[in-house]
Amino acid sequence: MSGIMIDRRLAIGGLLGLVALKGAAASEAIPAEVTAAIREKVGAAEASEGGITLKVPETAENGAFVPVTVTVHSAMRGDDRCTAIHLFATRNPTPGVASYQLGAGLARAEVSARIRLAEGQVLLAYARMADGSVRRAAARVAVSTGGCLT
Repeated sequence: MSGIMIDRRLAIGGLLGLVALKGAAASEAIPAEVTAAIREKVGAAEASEGGITLKVPETAENGAFVPVTVTVHSAMRGDDRCTAIHLFATRNPTPGVASYQLGAGLARAEVSARIRLAEGQVLLAYARMADGSVRRAAARVAVSTGGCLT
């Protein structure tokens, strides 16, 4: 019986750790050049958290090939249609990593890529919706070997 209690405690502790990590990535200060790059792509619209999933490994052994998947939870019809997805790296020499324009004929708003990361940092994904709103997700990635040439 006590084994079950330990498992529950570990599970709850793990969940709290994940929430804390996600919150830390979301609240980390964003450098001015990254903010400028974001404003260039999404404008002055206030981004809301949620409705977008950023999937990256917690630790990338090689920063030259970091797999990233961004999924926007959208019906892809009317105002609930994602029109663009932008990805930014907060500590890369060039913060704008990728931008995708999504056409009206897509059934799903999802993009996948392998990107280069110079060092451990926070990745930011922004999705612009047809109604003008912007959604945001953040994730911290640790990098064992940097993938950018300086």
